[in-house]
Amino acid sequence: MKIARRGVCLVLSAPSGAGKTTIAAALLARDPELTRSVSVTTRPRRSREVDGVDYRFRNQQEFDRMAADGELLEWARVYGRHWYGTPRAPVEEALRNGVDVIFDIDWQGHRQLRAALPDDVVGVFILPPRLDALEARLRARAGDDVGEIARRMSLARDEIGHWREFSHLIVNDDLERAIAAVLAVLRAARLATSRQTGLDRFVAGL
Repeated sequence: MKIARRGVCLVLSAPSGAGKTTIAAALLARDPELTRSVSVTTRPRRSREVDGVDYRFRNQQEFDRMAADGELLEWARVYGRHWYGTPRAPVEEALRNGVDVIFDIDWQGHRQLRAALPDDVVGVFILPPRLDALEARLRARAGDDVGEIARRMSLARDEIGHWREFSHLIVNDDLERAIAAVLAVLRAARLATSRQTGLDRFVAGL
């Protein structure tokens, strides 16, 4: 018997290059009860991206209207360039239907999301084993020049300074272990008695 429950907002946050996007993709591939939050962004759509699948692409005026009207749970300007935000309606619908939503956002987004949905957010901060390992991962990426890598490393140090704001912390020194650890956090959150909304009915029927 499946007991009705409210969904979980699983936030993965980490400095750039620590592996959160890879971990999020692995979780989505392995867990059918998990869905990805599709962000709204003001940045231009790339050639292979699909509106509503990769991102919801909006101009600055529409983005500002959504923020002003309370249609976004959180929003921020990323790397001083374009704006990104989380639409409220699809997340709240997923939670009501017992569907878990995974977020790949920074500490600012995590802080705003906790303020908007204080009982629904489980935050996991992912650290690299060493800063030089993080820099090596950034250098291995194609397309980033020396200046961009230096900028991202500076931002990474600032991001790491916010690790205490998260309820869980995982060091990604082995990808499979890190994925398993995040899955364990998610499964534990699902089993919280406060989240299992169908427990009264189930227990009464024993």
